[in-house]
Amino acid sequence: MRAVVGIDLGGTKVAAAPLRDRSLGESAVRPTELSSGAALLDQLVEIVDEVRGDPLDAVGIGVPSVVDFATGRVVSSVNIPLDDLPLRSVLGQRLGVPVFVDNDATVAALAEAHDERLRLVAHNLVMLTLGTGFGGGLVLGGRIYRGATGAAAEVGHTLVAVDVHDGVPPPVSFPQPGSIESLAAGRALDRLAQSIGIENGVAAVEAAEAGDQRAVAVIERWAQRVGIAIANAINMFDPDEVVLGGGAARAGELLLGPARRVATGYVLPGVGRRTTVRLARHGVRAGVLGAALLAVHELGGAGV
Repeated sequence: MRAVVGIDLGGTKVAAAPLRDRSLGESAVRPTELSSGAALLDQLVEIVDEVRGDPLDAVGIGVPSVVDFATGRVVSSVNIPLDDLPLRSVLGQRLGVPVFVDNDATVAALAEAHDERLRLVAHNLVMLTLGTGFGGGLVLGGRIYRGATGAAAEVGHTLVAVDVHDGVPPPVSFPQPGSIESLAAGRALDRLAQSIGIENGVAAVEAAEAGDQRAVAVIERWAQRVGIAIANAINMFDPDEVVLGGGAARAGELLLGPARRVATGYVLPGVGRRTTVRLARHGVRAGVLGAALLAVHELGGAGV
């Protein structure tokens, strides 16, 4: 296997780890530098230098953005300062190795389609990443599906709660009100937690795990919203698996149980009978592993 580094770039943290000999090394994790695009690029170079070995064949990076995969340009980005940036060429020049850039949920989906031995085991999979935002990734027929512009599976921007009774409201900035991202991303969980006096979603999960019934109710309400997104994914793609990942998915069964229950009620009768809904097997490291696998695949690492 080639020696590569995978980077998972999120709105709150960036993680990087080396992949060599079918083994993913320890991750370096930092709070994401959001002050400017230049500062963020400096941070990406620094974190790669921290974990890279010698030799290094390539770097893969997953970003929470719309990406033109062919050129590696970040077309648009809601949560990080990389709008309209040729990230592949800029980062490649600074690191001195090929760089491959894709959407973060897309690379996480690639990771989850592989088992612990890095064998491709799921040929039709929808990945939902619950972090600062709410992303999605698709593996269809055993291959990443990106769509015409690289924005396929942006399920977080699916509109589910728009009041159109008196006409369609004018669009505003993203995430649009009534979208899955506005209602069910990590920031939405933060708001629900704060409504009962808990600092954020992480603290709410910890409180729920400790038996706080107010926190349990908040997590349940959030998980039900995630269930609507799962139902939409099953109705649209009829996949083998729907996988929940990202930092907010650490809620585990507190998330999975209510989300599955709601999704079942909203799936078209007869659809989804063969669909498994589960948490990411690679956990919070799915993004890093997927980015590394992306680099290996693009270098021609068949049989990974």
